[in-house]
Amino acid sequence: MTETTNNSSGRTPRGRGKVYASITDTIGDTPIVRIDRIAREKGVRANLLAKLEFFNPIASVKDRIGVAMIDALEAQGRIAPGRGVLVEPTSGNTGIALAFVAAARSYKLILVMPESMSIERRKLLALLGAELVLTPASLGMKGAIAKAREIIDSTPGAIMPQQFENPANPDIHRRTTAEEIWNDTEGAVDIVVSGIGTGGTITGVGHVLKARKPSVKMVAVEPEDSPVLSGGAPGPHKIQGIGAGFAPAILDKSVIDEIVTVGNQTAFDTARLIARVEGIPV
Repeated sequence: MTETTNNSSGRTPRGRGKVYASITDTIGDTPIVRIDRIAREKGVRANLLAKLEFFNPIASVKDRIGVAMIDALEAQGRIAPGRGVLVEPTSGNTGIALAFVAAARSYKLILVMPESMSIERRKLLALLGAELVLTPASLGMKGAIAKAREIIDSTPGAIMPQQFENPANPDIHRRTTAEEIWNDTEGAVDIVVSGIGTGGTITGVGHVLKARKPSVKMVAVEPEDSPVLSGGAPGPHKIQGIGAGFAPAILDKSVIDEIVTVGNQTAFDTARLIARVEGIPV
């Protein structure tokens, strides 16, 4: 694996060598960094790496699928910039991703999300011009999906990108995320750990990496309070972005080698530890 300098002060500014036509053209090519200090803190004897998806324009891996799903709808002729109403149930980040694309291309966007989602996310969505519809937290994503379908049925011309079913979701990870991981590590990747929301990331990345290196192990992470993939019952939890409460249609379970559950407090404490020890906000 090729190493790069850790002395940012000595670098010659290069820029990106281009001017982008739109913010939607800036997704992907997020950096992978070593997180050796957290590895030592936790007693992990491995080369631990983190792919910093918050380098995407709206700070999430979901930016990739927000662009990909709308691109696919446009390619199919179902919508066109400035013409179309999009309705999507979301736990947060996919909604934000769709909102920035919708704003950049002049689409009306209605997002349906559980009321447990953070105030910060709601404010950002409103800033981007999305209309928000909140559903009871106790109903989880199933409740949001049901409400979104009601809105679709009563709104002429409305279309649901359907992140949980849309093949454009895992496909963008095959074409971008997986290739970036493979290229940046020069194939020296043994284990990939991914939280499961829609399942698009682990499915797309797993398909590509396992085809090239069958020994690669894919580890899925879900909330211990909603361990559906582990065979448990769905339930409310506080880990935003994962744990939809059902197995999404686009999730290819055959790529998963191991499932790990994580508790609310463990997730919160670990995120704070990584920020404090590595300087990485997650």
